[in-house]
Amino acid sequence: MTAKVLDGKEIAQQIMEELKPRIASLLEKGVFPGLSVIILGQNPASMSYVKSKGKACERLGMRSETIMLAETVTQKDLMTIIAKLNTDPKVHGILVQLPLPKHIDEDTVLEAINPEKDVDGFSPINMGRLLAGRDCFKPCTPNGIMELMARYGIDPAGKHAVIIGRSNIVGKPMAMLLMQKHKGANATVTVCHSRTKNMPSITKKADILIAAIGSPEFVKADMVKKNAVVIDVGINRVEDATAEKGYRLVGDVDYEAVKEVASAITPVPGGVGRMTIAMLMLNAVQAAENFAGQHNAA
Repeated sequence: MTAKVLDGKEIAQQIMEELKPRIASLLEKGVFPGLSVIILGQNPASMSYVKSKGKACERLGMRSETIMLAETVTQKDLMTIIAKLNTDPKVHGILVQLPLPKHIDEDTVLEAINPEKDVDGFSPINMGRLLAGRDCFKPCTPNGIMELMARYGIDPAGKHAVIIGRSNIVGKPMAMLLMQKHKGANATVTVCHSRTKNMPSITKKADILIAAIGSPEFVKADMVKKNAVVIDVGINRVEDATAEKGYRLVGDVDYEAVKEVASAITPVPGGVGRMTIAMLMLNAVQAAENFAGQHNAA
């Protein structure tokens, strides 16, 4: 039996619709939700992602600002821009598009963003809050995966979840979210990575397998337990002479083969990527609501 397709596009649209009345309520209070995105250089994948964020803001009637900087911008100048955004009452969410050029210290940049405006959830303050199980802005891709599973009735409680990849953007926060002591979590989590030995023997035991390794079609059918839930975070361009653009997008999972083994699977595109954008919008609206609450209290 072919796996059920977990349609991130459909669920993301549901979330976007749910945000509209919340935004309308903010506008009534005189708060115009605003998101500022900083991008350095012209990386095509980053540019495409930033464009998607801008379009999502536009659809929701939110203020969107894209600050495009040269790849050669200095750390000092970047920090000055972030400092201004931190104190700008019209800006509720700040996002610095990663990865950054090698001469920019990523940790210093993420630490500089006001945690109350850190809608990407990458600042060490929000990461620490997440680890402690406290309320915080959660990284959008892992949180999107949690939301996608919840809305499809997939409960991780007591299940063995295996994550392939240990990045700060997906792997580590994904593990933290899955092991939290609350409804929709409570999984037993294993994290695999480039130094893991005999990885297929581990992935084969996963009830929930999450691939975030950045390697095209890395996960093969023989690495997947029968009836496992498979979440594919990867978006990779592979050359394809038959495609109009000369390439096609594939995930980190061999979709055609794995869908015959899994009970549920996310497609690429149309899966996790759409959820990431939706959760960013959710975080931005929440940041504006937090601001409105503080403003009214004052």
